[in-house]
Amino acid sequence: MLKQTLQQKLLQKLSPQQIQFIKLLQVPTVSLDARIKEELEENPALEDGSLTNMNDPVEEYPDHDPDDNFENQDNDFDEEFNVDEYIQEEDYNDYSTNYGSDDDDDRKEIPIAIQDSFFESLQNQLDLLALSDKDYLIGQQIIGSLDDDGYLRRPIVSLIDDLAFSQNVIAEEVEVEAILKVIQDFEPAGIGARDLQECLLIQLRKKDQNNPIISQAIKVVENYLDEFTKKHYDKIERQLGVNSEELKDIINEILKLNPKPGDSGASAGKQLHIIPDFHIMNNDGTLHLTLNGRNAPELRVSRSYQEMFAHYEKAEKTDKKMKEAVQFVKQKLDSAKWFIDAIKQRQQTLLKTMNAIMEYQYDYFLTGDERLLKPMILKDIADKIEMDISTVSRVANSKYVQTEFGTFLLKSFFSEAIQTDSGEEVSNKEVKKILEECIANEDKRKPLADEKLTEILKDKGYTIARRTVAKYREAMNIPVARLRKEL
Repeated sequence: MLKQTLQQKLLQKLSPQQIQFIKLLQVPTVSLDARIKEELEENPALEDGSLTNMNDPVEEYPDHDPDDNFENQDNDFDEEFNVDEYIQEEDYNDYSTNYGSDDDDDRKEIPIAIQDSFFESLQNQLDLLALSDKDYLIGQQIIGSLDDDGYLRRPIVSLIDDLAFSQNVIAEEVEVEAILKVIQDFEPAGIGARDLQECLLIQLRKKDQNNPIISQAIKVVENYLDEFTKKHYDKIERQLGVNSEELKDIINEILKLNPKPGDSGASAGKQLHIIPDFHIMNNDGTLHLTLNGRNAPELRVSRSYQEMFAHYEKAEKTDKKMKEAVQFVKQKLDSAKWFIDAIKQRQQTLLKTMNAIMEYQYDYFLTGDERLLKPMILKDIADKIEMDISTVSRVANSKYVQTEFGTFLLKSFFSEAIQTDSGEEVSNKEVKKILEECIANEDKRKPLADEKLTEILKDKGYTIARRTVAKYREAMNIPVARLRKEL
C-alpha cells in the first residue's frame, strides 16, 4: 500500500548568475577575450564599449515620464515588467565595466609567425624530386603516415595495404623501402626513422665519416645504445678501448643529435604565450598591484535596446506579439546585466585574492628570494578574504602574475610547512631551493645520491626522510644520481 508523506528539506542550489560567475572566474585571461566575444555574438543587448564612438552622448536619453504611459495598462503586465528600471539614466552607468587598463600595451596584438608546417616542408622537398607517378604517390603516403615527432611507426606492410585501397597503387615492399630511404635524406635530419636508434644513425651518417669521433659514435648507437641511455660509461669504455676523455667527446657528439626531428621545425610555433592576469611593481619598497587591462573589458548595455524598451513602453501592450517582443527584450537586457555583473565580480575577486597573496608573501615579492616564501595553503587566503576555498583554488589554478623576477602561476606560491630543528616553520619551497642548489653545485662525475642530500639537509636543520627528498627531486624533474653522472 502506497503511503503519501510531506517532507521539508533545505537544499543549497546555485543560481544561473552564480554559475556564470564561477565559470568566468576560472577562465584565464588568454581565454577571456574569446568568452566575451561569444557572449557579444549571442546577446545583441550587450556592447563592447571600446568599439563605440567615445564622442557619443552615452548618458542622454529621450525625455519621458514613465508614469504617464501606465495609467490605462493592464495591472498584470505592470507587475511582470517594470520598464522604468531598464531606462533610467543612472542604470546605464551602473551596468558597464569601463575600468580602464593598467597599461596601454595590454591591448597590443601578439604577432604570429607564419611558416610552413612540418608536413608542408616535407611535401615541398618531395615535389622537387624527379619521381614517377607511382613513386610520388608512395612518397606522399609515407609522409602522411609520419607522426608529429617525425617517426614512421606504421609497418611497411600496412603502408602497402593503404596504397592499394586508397590510391589503387600496387607496390612491393622493396619499392616502399626505397622511397623511404629517399625521404630519410630530407631535412630535418632523422626524419622517417622507425625507432630512436635509426633516427640517431641517420643523423650521424650525414656527418663526416672520416672523423674518428663520428665513427665511434656510430658504433655506440649501433651496439651500445642501451648502455648509453643508462649511462654505463665504464662498460662502453672497455668495449671501445677508449679513455674517459675520448668517450666524453663521443658522448657529446651523440647528445647534439635531435631525438625528435619532427618537433624541431614547429617548436617555435608551439610555444605557449602566457598572458599575466596581474602585474606587481616595486615602487621604492612599496608593492603596487594592478589587474591586466584584458580582465576589465569595456562592456555596456546597448543603448539601442534601452531605447527599444522605451518605445515598447509607449506602445499598446494588449497585443500578444507585443508582449512577446517585450519579453524578448527584457530577457536580453537581463542577460547583459548579469554578464556585466559577473565580469565585475570576477575583477573584484581576482584583485581581492591576489592582494591577499601579495600581502602574505610581501617579503618574497620585494626580493624574489624563494627562501623568503612563507608556508601558505588555500585556507590561509580563504580565511583572509572571507571566501570559500574553492574560489581561491579557481583563481590560483589558472592565473598568472608578472613580477620583476618573472611570470608565475599563483599556485606556485602555495606550499606546505616544514618544521626545522629550532621549531621554526618554513615553506617546503625553501627545502626545494636548497636541494636545487646542492645538485647544481655537485661534482657531476660523482653526483649526490638521495641519502647524501638527506644528510646535507639535516646538517642545515631540516630533518626530513630520504623518500621526501626523492619526492621533491622528482617534483623538480631532476633525475636520480646515476643519470646525472657526466664524464
